[in-house]
Amino acid sequence: MSSILTNNSAMNALSTLRSINNNLNQTQDRISTGLKVNSAKDNASYFSISTTLSSESGMNKAINEGLTLSKNSVSTARLGAETFVDLAKEFIDRVAFAQETGVDHAKVQEELDSLVAQMKTTIDQSNFNGENLLSTAGAGAKTIVSGVTGVGGATVSTSTITVAAADMESAIYAAFDGVDITPGDATTLKAAMDTASSNLALAIENSTALGVAEKAIETQQNFLSELTNRLDSGVGSMVDADMEEEAARLQALQVQQQLATQSLSIANQAPQNILSLFR
Repeated sequence: MSSILTNNSAMNALSTLRSINNNLNQTQDRISTGLKVNSAKDNASYFSISTTLSSESGMNKAINEGLTLSKNSVSTARLGAETFVDLAKEFIDRVAFAQETGVDHAKVQEELDSLVAQMKTTIDQSNFNGENLLSTAGAGAKTIVSGVTGVGGATVSTSTITVAAADMESAIYAAFDGVDITPGDATTLKAAMDTASSNLALAIENSTALGVAEKAIETQQNFLSELTNRLDSGVGSMVDADMEEEAARLQALQVQQQLATQSLSIANQAPQNILSLFR
């Protein structure tokens, strides 16, 4: 039965065309944004997971940047401590030389004073971004945030790296600065040797601790970089559009759109055929 009030063929063709247009718009959005999940309405589960992972990735990147500053500060202090150790070695060598008879202790003392002055300069210049881990003012354990867990949950916790105090100024430098061998007697020379030897050991200990801390920070940075790459890759696998697939779908939908338009045009012409019955 044909009707001029209800054209079922046209309604079916229009419904098909509307569905094709919706799919075409969706495909064009994916191609323009590069995302198959651009909002919660696209895929609520993937959107929730990917947003949380993206937030965690962003935090890891921020922490990694902060670790770079901390590593540079520790690295600067470690370089200063190693230079201090080298100067302390020279100092103890000169004190050992002064143990021999016939040595001009006043001249040796001048050498020692020069080495002590270089020690002080080394400490003062071991400064990065206003932080000096070798000076008395900067002494104290340094706690560095190295990671965050539980992002997106009710409880977020942080992991830390502790850099031990490395005060080279108030005790170690002061001990070297207090050495005076000018009296030249055996007791004074032995005390100077003992002081230089024990404080050299302390300087080496501080230098080693700073090196261990710097290596720990560097290792954590490498881990965070790899972890961030894994998170970004995981997020991409969930929300990124397959551009080859979307391009093929776009061409197919464009053909379907043309065919559906022609089908609708044919369906709309059907009622006109009724006119021929009245001629």
